[in-house]
Amino acid sequence: MDDSFPVRVPVPDLRDLTAGNTGIPGVWSLDSGLPGPRAAIVSLVHGNEFQGAAVLARWLRAGLRPARGSLTLVFANLDAFARFDPADPTLSRYVDEDLNRVWCPALLDGGRDSLELRRARALRPALEAAEVLLDLHSMLWPSDPLMLVGRAPDALDLARRVGAPPVVVLDGERPEGPRLIDHAGSAGSGPPRLTFLAEAGPHWEPETEAVSEACAAGLLRALGMLHPAAGAPDVQPEVWAVSRCVTAASRHFAFTQPFRGGVVIPRAGTLIARDGEAEIRTPHDDCMLVMPSPRVMRGHVAVRLGRRVGARG
Repeated sequence: MDDSFPVRVPVPDLRDLTAGNTGIPGVWSLDSGLPGPRAAIVSLVHGNEFQGAAVLARWLRAGLRPARGSLTLVFANLDAFARFDPADPTLSRYVDEDLNRVWCPALLDGGRDSLELRRARALRPALEAAEVLLDLHSMLWPSDPLMLVGRAPDALDLARRVGAPPVVVLDGERPEGPRLIDHAGSAGSGPPRLTFLAEAGPHWEPETEAVSEACAAGLLRALGMLHPAAGAPDVQPEVWAVSRCVTAASRHFAFTQPFRGGVVIPRAGTLIARDGEAEIRTPHDDCMLVMPSPRVMRGHVAVRLGRRVGARG
């Protein structure tokens, strides 16, 4: 597999936006003055995944205001982004540790220190105030775009109405650590927060920014927060549920071929990888490979396996 990662898009200039308008660097609050949802859209949780940030920057410079409710826009890991180098673009994912693996009270309220933990603690009040949260990401390895959601029925209903990306995956927590969308921080005394993570496509490809914008705009449209109001999306997404999370148990995990994320393996029992002496086979027919990682460390997720919602067996 080719391990070169060309950067085919310009790196956005965010210098005029890093101060924010809330007292928290990189956090912008836009209030309609009318009742409605409290939504947050987050970018740059990983410093080298900046195409969602390019969308939010364009919106802020264009003077976006929600039609109702309030909208918080976040540029999360600005320190990691400041280190981005197109000549070696994978090195600026984070500074000390992954900002998307620290979102639980034990870590946020504990005594451990890192640049990313300090940033998570600073962002926490703004993010916990949101009733609906969308986290914009992109992917290192080839994969079709998808939306990851928790298993709350209301979250799935809203994801269907967003309309982009065209694949929705009902996901569980990652063994490497809790992500922002796993964080159960309270948005008040109402129903649980609805959280979504959009994997908008490969890093540094032009179409990934377009998918990021379609997803973010689709969420605001579904919440009635866009001027002018728009109808439902033309295409209803496919819905899949993670049936198994495959974690590498050895340093010798390897797929049998260079699978692209989103590929569907028709038959149960198909050999897809070897983990040392162990064989990894599909547990059911029509098994989707969700974001397979061909370079995975022991103890990290190599692939999630998905079953189409409504399928039997």
